[in-house]
Amino acid sequence: MAKTADTIAIYSRKSRYTGKGESIGNQIDLCREYIRTHYGDAAAEHAVVFEDEGFSGGNLNRPDFKKMMTAAKDRKFKAIVVYRLDRISRNISDFSSLIEELGRLGIDFVSIRESFDTSSPMGRAMMYIASVFSQLERETIAERIRDNMHELAKTGRWLGGTTPTGYASESVKSITVDGKTKKACKLKLLPDEAEIIYKIFDLYEQYDSLTMTETELLRQGIKTKTGRSFTRFSIKSILQNPVYLIADKDAYQYFVDNEAELFAPESGKKASPPS
Repeated sequence: MAKTADTIAIYSRKSRYTGKGESIGNQIDLCREYIRTHYGDAAAEHAVVFEDEGFSGGNLNRPDFKKMMTAAKDRKFKAIVVYRLDRISRNISDFSSLIEELGRLGIDFVSIRESFDTSSPMGRAMMYIASVFSQLERETIAERIRDNMHELAKTGRWLGGTTPTGYASESVKSITVDGKTKKACKLKLLPDEAEIIYKIFDLYEQYDSLTMTETELLRQGIKTKTGRSFTRFSIKSILQNPVYLIADKDAYQYFVDNEAELFAPESGKKASPPS
């Protein structure tokens, strides 16, 4: 199918803003220089730029990417140029669907880092192969992060994120397995907020109902740590949060019976409500 426009699109993406390395600006400059060399000065100057900063390559749910594909369906450009394959996607399925869609529209796809161009059969084949390794790299990194977080969790550290009601994140020093002293965070009990948690558990034990527990909290004017009213969903989340489990003999035996991995000896201490 013949293309109805001579314009070339540039697409750039970065997961987070850093202002250095393969920044959005650097990617665009390199793509524009490629266009200048292969398509001429006019094409480089009139290239349409689409950029998504702060978006993962794990999926295609990105605002400027969607705008670009809408323009592609209207055949407003004849080619898409990216700095590197994974700027488009790290997911093989998404990438394959994209290449097929662009092929149907008669739009070429060029990756300057890998020197791939879908205008040739060999270029298309090599691009698919490269996308496989790109996804493998992403999944390997994710697996490594999960393993590291798992090992750190064994030490009792708080690994980040929004702290649960009743606790604050406290910076401490910890000796890691490799013998180096590094800073780490642990949860510190906040007695005033902890009172709310005990209240929620007591009310649910009394009523055996999320709705009744919510109603009673509203009646008493008890708010979340952000000043909002508790809902059935937030109450359920608290009741199911393992951070509130008392580390007593019964809890330890429950995990033993269910063949869970245990990385600490049985505690014998039982928590009591704050006075």
